Amino acid sequence: MNQNDIWEKYRVFTQARIGMGRTGSSLTTKQMLDFRTDHALASDAVWADLDVDKLQTELADLGQEVILLDSQAHDRQQYVQRPDLGRLLSDSSEASLRARPRQQYEINLIIADGLSAIAIERNAVALLKCLLPLLQAYRLAPISIVRQGRVAISDSIGDLLGSQLSVILIGERPGLTSPYSMGVYLTYAPRTGNTDERRNCISNIRREGLPHEHAAHKLSFLIGESLRRKLSGVSLKDLFIDERLDDRTQ
Repeated sequence: MNQNDIWEKYRVFTQARIGMGRTGSSLTTKQMLDFRTDHALASDAVWADLDVDKLQTELADLGQEVILLDSQAHDRQQYVQRPDLGRLLSDSSEASLRARPRQQYEINLIIADGLSAIAIERNAVALLKCLLPLLQAYRLAPISIVRQGRVAISDSIGDLLGSQLSVILIGERPGLTSPYSMGVYLTYAPRTGNTDERRNCISNIRREGLPHEHAAHKLSFLIGESLRRKLSGVSLKDLFIDERLDDRTQ
């Protein structure tokens, strides 16, 4: 039995690079080519632009009103080089939100391209199809789509919309075996200047990671607990939630 055979039974449980094998002191040609391929996919995910028209159409099919917004990062180059600009609304987007009649929403949902627009195109609508039926009891703001957005931009959007809870779906930083992974961040009392300990995160949402239905139930649980307890972040735990979800999704 060679080295690859020893590790074969473990590869079915993970996409991590284990038992890759060697040729002398170097990786095998196949492993090196696989590495370069995955690196190229991760790079492409960072630089890809979000297909906003397609996303708007898909959300309209779900019966959702959409608000289209931009951060202060003008393009992908500036977005990558200036993370601070991705956290701030452009002047025109802020003005458009201020011009809207202020409502008493409980939840506002946001979709942002983040560092993997392809992750959003593959996962955002699939998650919402599972999530929206679980949120029928709440007053929801129109869904915001943000181009060149980062997580903290959800604070100003939620504040301007007058919502109690801001939830942002965002493309995560691509990994070499997970270039299309989406994360969700939840913040109670969204306000400009909030720091990350006030947020809850659900990560690795994708077909090969956390399934959409499971993620939707987990997020719905956190939303309910956040609104009930009027907090989020390090003070809001999801201990024992997986056991509950296993019962719901069987």
